[in-house]
Formats: sequence, structure tokens, C-alpha cells
Amino acid sequence: MKTLIIGAGFGGLEVAKDLKKVDTDVVVIDKLNHHLFQPLLYQVATCALSPGDIATPVRSILCKSKNTSFIMGTVERIDKVNQKVHLACGMVFDFDYLVLAPGTRHSYFGHDEWEELAPGLKTIQDATYIREKILMAFEQAERAPNHTEATKFLRFAIVGAGPTGVELAGSIAEIAFMGLKKEFTKIRPDQAKIFLIEGAPCVLPGFPEALSERAKKDLEKLGVTVMTNSKVSGITEEGVIVNGELLIAPTVLWAAGNIASPLLKTLDVPLDRQGRVLVEQDLSIPGHPNIFVIGDAANLTTPTGPLPGLAPVAKQEGYYVAKIIRKKIPKEERKPFKYFDKGSLATIGKGKAVGMMGKLKMTGFFAWFVWSAVHILYLIDFKSRIKVFFHWSYLFLTGNRAVMLITRPLENHQDEIIE
Repeated sequence: MKTLIIGAGFGGLEVAKDLKKVDTDVVVIDKLNHHLFQPLLYQVATCALSPGDIATPVRSILCKSKNTSFIMGTVERIDKVNQKVHLACGMVFDFDYLVLAPGTRHSYFGHDEWEELAPGLKTIQDATYIREKILMAFEQAERAPNHTEATKFLRFAIVGAGPTGVELAGSIAEIAFMGLKKEFTKIRPDQAKIFLIEGAPCVLPGFPEALSERAKKDLEKLGVTVMTNSKVSGITEEGVIVNGELLIAPTVLWAAGNIASPLLKTLDVPLDRQGRVLVEQDLSIPGHPNIFVIGDAANLTTPTGPLPGLAPVAKQEGYYVAKIIRKKIPKEERKPFKYFDKGSLATIGKGKAVGMMGKLKMTGFFAWFVWSAVHILYLIDFKSRIKVFFHWSYLFLTGNRAVMLITRPLENHQDEIIE
């Protein structure tokens, strides 16, 4: 028996680890060689962590599973009838069970031309690019010929006020108002303007109103200008067109939406507007009980709506699918997947967060402490947990971010800079 797993995220690796003692050959395929802890990717983008703190090679994670191998490659298409997976390099794999967990990418809602001007945050490459983009804004301000020109560079806009947008906005505010406060001679970084733009009436739309309002107040105390009920209709080199007017902000970051992997289209099954597969209650696709879609790529309808694209959802789905494969449970005997909601958390800044666990609502330092503990526990290996713990302790005590690095020479940034 052979089980193929496409994607080495939370869901895919959960399946692989739970099958390590099962009589099946497991092959994990991913276009990158590492598992990425995406919930902390924004901290790489905002200089708090290094890429190696939140990324672990897949081979080192799976090396103790004797029945599991890893292939680094890009899956081009899936032949569900003949049970074959075709890679772009020409390799073809047969399967008895197939688990698809390819994740998502940021969506610009039909305006892909905006990506060049407003990068999103999904990969390490995205994060290091955004980190340099943020730091280069301050360097350009320092080199500006006069105060008016300098202040132009110190304007940042984040589009989308979900958890990623809120976390980015809070971190950039801390960099400007605390982390770089004494490091420049001509400019004052604390004169920066950070705008958080959201089309909905509130930030963190999926949270209760009281927590959303608390997050907004915490952001404003940090110096962030929160703009709700604000529709973005264009992005230029000068800034963002919001509600028909240009908001000057040379540095624009995108945190407004996601779209599923285009690979899912090759399954020829119903998809939702975000490109996710409309899976059945056992997470399989219609007509093929041996093919499963989990994590961000799956849309499982529940009485309260589709499940969110969160790590706990992907891990629980992975465990559920692994159990079906491990016990060879036939379609008609499978109990529907049920997600146990452990709550939601979002951090705003040092000692500031909001969260809910069941009926319990948390704010302030306690919520921030719980957020920190949960994220450390969810890291894939012990080494990463130790490194992140010490980086965070240092940041909390000193306010200094560990990775304020621009790795490309200035001339490599010229095409990205407004003179």
C-alpha cells in the first residue's frame, strides 16, 4: 500500500507522523525542503526572528520514520482515475491513498498587478523581502534631501486587518517608535505613520465585537491609524487608493485575502470562490473515498460555516485522515470529521493581545502570555522552541529586535524605491 502526501505543512506532516508505524509506504512531496511555521512568519518580516527559527528541514522531521520518504518537487497534475500524481520534473507516483495539503497563497481579488507593489506574506522569501522593504524605508528617509521628502518614506500601509495585518501593523509601530528610536541621526523614526486598512467595519472580523474593539484601541495606543469601512481600489508606487482618494504610503503590505493552490483545479471537482475543494464530511472528494483534501485547501461546511484556515484545524484533520488510512475504514463506516475549537488568539504588540477560548475572553498581558506559550508549543521541534523563547525574552526585556538586516546592496533596491 502506498500513501502520497502533497504538502509538508501542519496537516500533511500530521498525517505522515501518524502513519510511521503503519504498513504503508509514505511519500511526502513538497516544492520546498522545509516545514514553515507560518503563524510566526510576520516576526521574520519585522526583524524579531530569523528564518531558521521557524523553519525546519522536512527530512530531519521525518528521518525516524522508516516507512516515509521525502521528494522535493512541484506537483503538476493529479490523475484521480488512474491514481497517479505527475510532477513537473517528469516523475510519476502511483498511490492507494492521496492526501492533498498544498496550502494557500495571497489573493489580490483579480488585481495580480498589485503584488509587485504590495507584497503578501506566505513564504520565507516573502518575509525577508518585506523585512528589507521596511528597513529600506528608514534608510531612504535618512538619505532624503529635506524633511518633507524624508517624511514621505516614513509612511506604511497594511491592507487587511485580520490577524496577520494586525500583527504586522503592531510590529512595524514597535520598530518605528521603539526599536529604531536612537539609531538615526537625521530623521526621527517615531514620526512614522502606519495605516491599517480594512474593508469591514472592524479589525479582526472573526473575533467578538468586544475583542475587536480592544484590539483597535491597543493599535491606536501604539500609534497605528486604523481605517475601517475602507475599500482599496488601486495601488500605485505612491501609495494606496482608499475610498477613491490616494493615501501616500510608498511601503504597502498585503494581508487581505488568500486563494488555494491552482493544483486543486486538476482534480476536476467543485471548488469555492477561493479555489478550495468542497470536501465531503470525511474530508474526501466526491466519488473518490481514497483522496482527501485538508488544511487551507479544504472547505468543509459546518453549521457555523467553513472551518478557518488555522494550524489546529489542519492538525486535527491530519490526525482524522491518518486514522482512516491506518484502520482502512471504508467510506460508509466513517464518522464525520468534527473540529474541536480550542479558541483564537491575535497579538498586537509587547504585552498586548486578544483571544478567546470557549466562553473565556482574554485581553492584555494574560492573552499575550497565552499566545506566546501556545505558539512556542506548536513549533515543530524542540530546538526551535528554545531559540524562539530566548529571542522573545531578549526582545521583551530590551525592546531590541535581533535581525535588523538588509542583505542586498542598495543598488539592488533601486527599482523598488521612489526617488
